[in-house]
Amino acid sequence: MRETDLELDDGRGLHVYDTGAGESDGRPVVFWHHGTPNIGAPPEPLFPVSERLGIRWVSYDRPGYGGSTPRPGRDVASAAADVAAVADELGIERFAVMGHSGGAPHALACGALLPDRVLAVVGLAGLAPFGAEGLDWFAGMSDSSLASLGAAAEGRAAKEAREASAEYDPEMFTPADHAALTGEWSWIGDVVGPALKAGHPAALIDDDLAYVAPWGFDPGQVKAPVLLLHGESDRVVPSSHSRWLAGRCPSVELRLVPAAGHISVLAEGADALEWLAERVTS
Repeated sequence: MRETDLELDDGRGLHVYDTGAGESDGRPVVFWHHGTPNIGAPPEPLFPVSERLGIRWVSYDRPGYGGSTPRPGRDVASAAADVAAVADELGIERFAVMGHSGGAPHALACGALLPDRVLAVVGLAGLAPFGAEGLDWFAGMSDSSLASLGAAAEGRAAKEAREASAEYDPEMFTPADHAALTGEWSWIGDVVGPALKAGHPAALIDDDLAYVAPWGFDPGQVKAPVLLLHGESDRVVPSSHSRWLAGRCPSVELRLVPAAGHISVLAEGADALEWLAERVTS
C-alpha cells in the first residue's frame, strides 16, 4: 500500500492511502471512510477477500486526522469534494464507497453528491441525520455515547469540555465487540491510536460536531444501490438509525445482525464486499 500527500486547491493537504498505486489494470475501486476517531488506513482484516475479488482500496485521513490538514467547521457533505479530488488525482472515474460508524454518513454524502461517479454505497453501523423526523436519535445509546454526542449538540465549548475529562467506557461495547477487538478486528487499535496522538481530540470534536449539525445533503438523494448493515445490539449507534435511513434511500437493502454490536458487525464486511463487487463489475 502506498501513502501519499495530496495538496488541494484551497491549500489543505490530504493524506491518501492506495493499495493499487501505480497500477492501471481497471480493478474496481472502493473508497473506505473511517470511523471516529480513526486514521484512514483501509481495513486490513478485509484485505484477503478484497484481493480475491480484485478490489483496490483507496482512502484518506479526514481533515485533522493523521496527515490531513484540519478543517474546523466542516460538514459531512464536504467529504464528497475531498473524495472527488483524490479520485481525480489518481485518475479514477467511478468507484464504490464503504464506511463504518462515523464513516458511513460520509460514504452516503459521496453517494448523494457524486451521483455520476459512485456506483454503490455500503454503510456499517452508521448514524442517521441529527433531528431526523420520526427518530428518537439518542434512544438506545450507551451512557458514554449519549454524553459525548449530547455535548456536541450543545456546541463546541461543551464538546471540548466533555473531551477534556472523558475516559474510555468499555460498557459501550458488547461482549461480541470485545471479542472482535481482541481477535480479527484488533486492527482497530492500529487506527485509533494514531488518531489520538499526543492526546489531541480536535478531529474527533470536528467529527461529532458535524454529525449533530446539518449534513449538507439528504440521504434520499442517494440513487446508487445502498447496503446498510447494523448490529441490533449496538450500544454506540443504535440500529434504529439504519432502520430510519433504510426508509429514505430509494434503492436500499437493510441487513440487521441480531447478535452483533458496533465493532462485531464488521464481521459482515466480507459479505458487503461481495455485494459491492457484484455492482461495480457488472
